[in-house]
Amino acid sequence: MTIKQQYYEATANTLIKRLAARQIEGFYFAAKEEACEKALSFAKEGTSASFGGSMTLEETGILAGLRSRNDITLYDRATGKNPKEVANIMHEALSCDTYYMSTNAITTEGELVNIDGNGNRVAALIYGPKQVVIVAGMNKVVPDAASAVSRVRNSATPPNCIRLNKNTPCAVTGVCADCFSPDCICNQIVVTRRSGNPDRIKVILVGEDLGY
Repeated sequence: MTIKQQYYEATANTLIKRLAARQIEGFYFAAKEEACEKALSFAKEGTSASFGGSMTLEETGILAGLRSRNDITLYDRATGKNPKEVANIMHEALSCDTYYMSTNAITTEGELVNIDGNGNRVAALIYGPKQVVIVAGMNKVVPDAASAVSRVRNSATPPNCIRLNKNTPCAVTGVCADCFSPDCICNQIVVTRRSGNPDRIKVILVGEDLGY
């Protein structure tokens, strides 16, 4: 085990205890393959599932795993043939059994910090799905909420805007301009400090650098 791996594991163990105090169930896996297996186990046969946009879900194989299953009902907006169908699928996702997402950042105290464009992802996190499974690489752990917002706006949003072909200042310069561009994806900033329903939110920490 490398020094970095030891550091990730020690930090995760502390973080899991702090998440528990906030009624959020935490898990840690050193490798993304183990994390993927655990994450998919929460979607039981005969139930429904959906997910928010996430490079982490793609990189861990969770997205492919969900799409390969024929024993669950998957609300996948990629199957929508037009904007109306996509919108309907996104609304259906808000009442699914298990919702998958990553988090833009997580503080060492256990706060989840997310910045969203449409708001469907943070809406599902807050209310609707029976359980929310969050998968995050340890590279997303930061000291506090202010650092989390700074990380998202300066390190995560610019590459996401490039990936999504958004016409924003940060997609051109790589630096947040605190813009009001029509393509802005920083429309809602949500800090989740506690889960009102015990263990509804599950956070799977991975000892790898994942996502943006």
